[in-house]
Amino acid sequence: MNLSLIGKTALVCGSSQGMGKAIAKQLSEQGANVVLLARNKEKLEAVHKELDHSQGQDHHILVADFTKPEQVKDAVEGFLKTPEAAIHILVNNTGGPAPGPANSANTEDFLAAFQQHLVCNHELMKLALPSMKEDHFGRIINVISTSVKQPLNGLGVSNTVRGAVANWAKTLANELGEFNITVNNVLPGATNTVRLEAIIQNKAEKKGVSIEEMEQEEKSIIPMKRFGTAQEFANAVGFLASPAAGYITGINLPVDGGRTSCL
Repeated sequence: MNLSLIGKTALVCGSSQGMGKAIAKQLSEQGANVVLLARNKEKLEAVHKELDHSQGQDHHILVADFTKPEQVKDAVEGFLKTPEAAIHILVNNTGGPAPGPANSANTEDFLAAFQQHLVCNHELMKLALPSMKEDHFGRIINVISTSVKQPLNGLGVSNTVRGAVANWAKTLANELGEFNITVNNVLPGATNTVRLEAIIQNKAEKKGVSIEEMEQEEKSIIPMKRFGTAQEFANAVGFLASPAAGYITGINLPVDGGRTSCL
């Protein structure tokens, strides 16, 4: 099975920590040149040192805030102006909206989330598309949520916006397949990250229980009875990014230990 990404360049968003960091490291181990993109320069520099360099890869850092789409666009445009720069693999990954029910969310909450997720994803896709078409190889992978299959309680804004991103991706998959560009969504379940810690803390406070009790309750509804790791999630992304996954497009792939109750 060909998992090699030697000669390919991957732009990994939100790669300063958590799943984004794990994805960046995984793709570098498969031979890709990795472009790290997030807002915290110090964290990005630390991740850069952890990337695999054993196959002559050339890694880069871009600093931008996803709440400001123009800033993200400018950073990537600047990179693409450098000699021989290209993006063959685009991993869209951004921190989720704040938890809370949909019925109490403000209009501004939805607009901000829409900007941060769908608008930024779309701008990055447009920037990456020319080099993907030129090389007749492209992978657009969106880190979303299992909520696109089954809405999660207490994540009203996130459920709504993630669904929009999933349908955007499926539309792109239909449009770009003829160029050997695949578009897929990977759906993390409960994965040990800072995001999960915040969700559990929020739920624990609302229910008046300890964080430990809330963790056990969350694990009890997962068939595997544990939370996933960032590396387990990154493994799925690494496969979809590879030549081996060339005939897989337009799918939602849950990596959730079986928690999602629907097919």
